Amino acid sequence: MPITLLWAVDVYGRVYSLSTAGQRWERADDSLLELKRVSAGKGRCWGIGCDHHVYLNMMPSETPIRYREETYENQRWNPVDGFTDTLLPTDRWPWSDVTGMNPQPLHSFQLPSRSWEWEGDWYVDHTCGGEPSQTGGWEYAVDFPANFSPDKKWNSCVRRRRWIRYRRYIAQGTWAKIPLDNPRKPPLPLCDISCGGWEMSDQSGRYPYLWSVSQQGQVWFREGIHPRVPEGTSWEEVEVPKEVAQISAGPGDLLWALLWDGNLLVRTGLSLDSPTGTSWLEVESPGKEIEALHVAVGVSVVWVVTKDYKVWFRRGVNSHNPCGSGWISIGGEMMMVDVGLNDQVWAVGEDRGLYFRIGVTPSEPSGNGWIPVSAQWGNSKEVIPPRCPFIPASDSFINSLVSDRDRTSALQPSITEMPQEEREEPPPAPVLQTPDAGGHDVPWMNVDLEGAEAARGAQTAGPSAGDGSAAATYALGTLESSRGVGEEEGPVWAWISGGGCDVDASSQISWLSPLTTSLSLTPVQSAAWSKQPQQQEHREEISKKPLERSNCWIHYIHGTPSSVWVRKGTLRWWRDWKPQRWIDVGVALEQSTKSDGKKDSIFFVYYTQYDEKKYLHVFINEVTALVPVLRDCHYAFAVYTAERTKQRWPLVLAAQSEKDMSDWLCLLSDCCCECRGITGLPSKQALWSTTSKGDIMVHEPSLSLEAPAHAMACDLMFWCQIHGHLRCVESNSLGLVWGIGWDGTAWVYSGQGAVQMHQQTDVRSVHVYENQRWNPMTGYTDKGLPTDRPMWSDESGLKECIKGSTYPPSPQWSWVSEWAVDYSVPGGTDKEGWQYAADFPTTFHGHKTMKDFVRRRRWTRKCKITLQAPWNQVPPIRLSDISLMPCLAQSKMEQVPVWALSDKGDVLCRLGVSLQNPAGSSWLHVGTDQPFKSISIGGANQVWAIAKDGAVFYRGSVSPQNPAGECWYHIPSPLRQTLRQLSVGRTSVFAVDENSNLWYRQGLTPSYPQGSAWELISNNASKVSVGPLDQVWIIADGVPGFPAETPGAVCHRTSVGPMQPKGLSWDYGIGVRNWDSCGKKQ
Repeated sequence: MPITLLWAVDVYGRVYSLSTAGQRWERADDSLLELKRVSAGKGRCWGIGCDHHVYLNMMPSETPIRYREETYENQRWNPVDGFTDTLLPTDRWPWSDVTGMNPQPLHSFQLPSRSWEWEGDWYVDHTCGGEPSQTGGWEYAVDFPANFSPDKKWNSCVRRRRWIRYRRYIAQGTWAKIPLDNPRKPPLPLCDISCGGWEMSDQSGRYPYLWSVSQQGQVWFREGIHPRVPEGTSWEEVEVPKEVAQISAGPGDLLWALLWDGNLLVRTGLSLDSPTGTSWLEVESPGKEIEALHVAVGVSVVWVVTKDYKVWFRRGVNSHNPCGSGWISIGGEMMMVDVGLNDQVWAVGEDRGLYFRIGVTPSEPSGNGWIPVSAQWGNSKEVIPPRCPFIPASDSFINSLVSDRDRTSALQPSITEMPQEEREEPPPAPVLQTPDAGGHDVPWMNVDLEGAEAARGAQTAGPSAGDGSAAATYALGTLESSRGVGEEEGPVWAWISGGGCDVDASSQISWLSPLTTSLSLTPVQSAAWSKQPQQQEHREEISKKPLERSNCWIHYIHGTPSSVWVRKGTLRWWRDWKPQRWIDVGVALEQSTKSDGKKDSIFFVYYTQYDEKKYLHVFINEVTALVPVLRDCHYAFAVYTAERTKQRWPLVLAAQSEKDMSDWLCLLSDCCCECRGITGLPSKQALWSTTSKGDIMVHEPSLSLEAPAHAMACDLMFWCQIHGHLRCVESNSLGLVWGIGWDGTAWVYSGQGAVQMHQQTDVRSVHVYENQRWNPMTGYTDKGLPTDRPMWSDESGLKECIKGSTYPPSPQWSWVSEWAVDYSVPGGTDKEGWQYAADFPTTFHGHKTMKDFVRRRRWTRKCKITLQAPWNQVPPIRLSDISLMPCLAQSKMEQVPVWALSDKGDVLCRLGVSLQNPAGSSWLHVGTDQPFKSISIGGANQVWAIAKDGAVFYRGSVSPQNPAGECWYHIPSPLRQTLRQLSVGRTSVFAVDENSNLWYRQGLTPSYPQGSAWELISNNASKVSVGPLDQVWIIADGVPGFPAETPGAVCHRTSVGPMQPKGLSWDYGIGVRNWDSCGKKQ
């Protein structure tokens, strides 16, 4: 690590530096130098003197700072004298710059300040375009201006040559005064200065920017700062809407300013092309009653001190969002703070000691505590401890020290004894009123050293015998004293700047030793959080005095520290408006911990559009689902909130690898659960569901999800992903959860006790359809009509699907077979796998007729997924449907009825299922005369089923003593409709037909459980699930008002009750690219 310096100023204007390789404060060589404050950057430090001039200290380096001055000598040819400096009136100047617009004779060049010296005299540059020239440095052209070349031609009427002279900067390592601008009036007097912006350049540290504030509240920008011109050239005023008191520039493109009214300004639009930015935005002070006193800016952090000396951290700050999103209160009482390299934080405490914020890292930018800067002072080997007396931040501080020096009765003997004959009584000085130390109505001001220049040899006197709140009394000596006022016990600090000190959380610095635990400060002030500046929330301070002193030592105060944790990374964002495309973005998850242990998190997405930096943000406590999705074979996932669910506009992001996606999903999911207080495994009342990809989602209800009084809007329901992969899932309120994979394997959830991870595999088939049309000349070909579907498509024919560009459902799947013709298509095929129809789209059949003009065949390819999940396999029969008996949470059942259908349509009943043995013991075959496709068991052991031909059956006499029942009763289907799936609740039966209509069975009574008739409830239903209190959930085929939305939205039937068993309307919730099933059997 290179050796760098920490800079500080005491209340007397003396400037000190502390090397990262040293252990002792070093005072500036110029003993007469007095600065108000300093601002350090890489390799340099700026300061404002008591004379209101700006000073610069460039760090010594092996490479000298040299600047090349150049001017051009111009001549024109005439027939009499040849080439002379007698030019035409319309020509350029005889001596000019390269453009010829500005006169530059040799004698006009002057050194800009005493910090420069000439290296030599002027000489002619004998090269042309970097190549040696034999023409004495002359370049020829036809006329001014034109392209010059070293070759003299017959029509060359003008020529020029360049003169060069170098000057060297000789003030490295010393404080040099920046010269006044001439002829433009400089922005004097100045009251604040800030150096920053060096990280905006590709060459870090080579192009710093300098900002300053005048005492009239104007903001000025120093132009022309360059590696070869460290002083810059001139000042440019930047318009501000209000008067500014203090300014802070970060190493990047952040610039904040403190107003005299206590609010803050943020400069936007800072860039290399626009170093002064474009506009100002106002941000309110952290406290409604307490105004801001000081602001400090880093790369992506902002720290503020308010007038009650509380320290605040601004969360959410980034170059895309320079205003941030809220304030966090940090422990410690400080006079000022400064953000240095690597966003490390330095501070001057209320006791005028110097402190460093430990634990500041990119992932935890707020750090976790304060420690003192314990460097040695002067020739002593003792470190400088934190000081006990409070010294007010006032322009009249020095005056307050000497205001009572005429009170001879309070004077104590001098520390430095002088001979009696040489001791003289100091002349009386004017008595100035000491300002009220408790007054906090003005912003941070400068320490006024006026009247103290003759006090260099002060001798300390004891405290006044009067009021204990009065300032200490000092006797003034002579300038010959070896130490100045306040130097006996070390400097009394007023300012610190770490902008040039290269320190991070892992640095081993002797004067930041963690062994000084007796001086450690533990932040204890409660976190006060406010959201957007336009949405300030109530803030409450728990600790009024986080730092207390006793006998000049700072002690721990027990409490929970406030902190901010950040995780940053890069992802790709799907921009869902024209032109729709993937965009590389930066992301950041920022989490703050409050004093009560609660956590608030915000997820930021930073992007650039048309060279303008923008951002999106999502409050983690508003996230309702994090779901992997399939987008262009990316490792993508969607982020849903209630508002985005209503708009059907999720935030879709993609990672570079499966591990990156999994890491972000786990991190975001954990933060979501922490914000909602969700810990541990899913409860017995949880709502289970699956997506069309096979992801398992769980919603944790706050109270009874079935109770109408506590019904939650579907778009507010939070869904959390559970490890595993299933095609469908069923659960009940006793905590039993069963599922079926795409390959028909039955699985039972093993996470209700201790989580046990097992290997889970699944195999599914991916299909594409080859379409052809017949014509009289060539027969069936892949040349269709312009209105036909694509010749390679999905089953619907709406989307083109080519074998070469068709991928598994997600990157977690891998192919395990090649493409092959599928002969097991419903409706049958011919020997080549073709199905025929009269046109697209109609019903296809497996044999060709005279009226069949189109045909299709299905190609299939298998893929497989393997993962570790809390699911136990239930061998050996493969299933197509399963149902658990719904029951209330307080129910006590020795065995839970479970009914299922095999992949061949056989009806099965699982025996021995209980909480102790959720997988059961064996399957009991229930006889049928035809295969079934859907089955459901409801309250009171009511078993309903649908055969593959659409016929509906009711199983009679099912009971705990007779779990398989006695016989099947045929139930008439709705008129001209074929049912495909049903669900039975406590006292109701709902079914879905092939046309996605939802039907309700009327007339169900204990004496007549088959009911009397079917009643149409609504359309747009893909699947239905009924709970133990007859609450109805469906997977909708679409969402009204969003025709482009893909099927798969979770919907809840509202107002369902004993007097209104059919409900009134649908509450549409989340739909994550084909939400496939809702296992609500609670």
